[in-house]
Amino acid sequence: MRADTPPKKISLSDFPAAAVEEVVVPVPSEIFAVLDKLGNPNWKGQLRDGKVRTPEDRARTALLLGNVIAEGFVAVEAEDAERVKELGRQVLTLAEAINVRKSVIARSKSITDKADQRDWRGVRAEFDGALQDVRGAMQELNDQDLSQLVSLGGWLRGTEVLTSIVSGGFSKDGIELLHQPELVNYFDRCIGSMGGRLRKNPLVASIRDVLRKIGPIVNEGGDKITPEQVKSIHDLTHGVNQQIVEGTTGN
Repeated sequence: MRADTPPKKISLSDFPAAAVEEVVVPVPSEIFAVLDKLGNPNWKGQLRDGKVRTPEDRARTALLLGNVIAEGFVAVEAEDAERVKELGRQVLTLAEAINVRKSVIARSKSITDKADQRDWRGVRAEFDGALQDVRGAMQELNDQDLSQLVSLGGWLRGTEVLTSIVSGGFSKDGIELLHQPELVNYFDRCIGSMGGRLRKNPLVASIRDVLRKIGPIVNEGGDKITPEQVKSIHDLTHGVNQQIVEGTTGN
């Protein structure tokens, strides 16, 4: 059984998203629910292997936390219970590294319990809740910049997976999901408003370069994005996600 019933029509305006500075940031679970409409892609083939190491760099840790939460949604789509549980534990470890462990302890346990029950809808809700809880805890700690990096890390991994799937079965519905110019510009502005030390972090700077390469593509409009441009976005996000996971900047 699928985790959610696929919606009849893809429309970003339908997402129950959080509006931040009038920019609609889709909730990850809703993005993956929409992806259900794109047929039955090989979700297991999208999963990454291995555990992640907790970085010493807090910026990278925040990006990696968002990345791992997004990976949790991929594991749910692949209905891989063991991978889901491993990712739930990784979320807890990374959250501890940036002092928001308490906010996700219950979520981590619930992810494990629901994965054992193969309650995929429930697991998806818990990963969504973990993302919101982590962001809320960071904002209480006045760590708004790291909170934005968690969201950005999730979006980068989600976009990498989306473009991989769309490349495998190019369709108008698929590329419509890539038409998010305000969201790309929003993340660019977020980085621009960060403190100098964080803004100059090599990994954060590398991500900003990627956003500025993706921006002109998605600004063209969903129905004008070509298969070659989809591949370009995939290569860019894949590269920067590798940097997030491995701790390299490619410089």
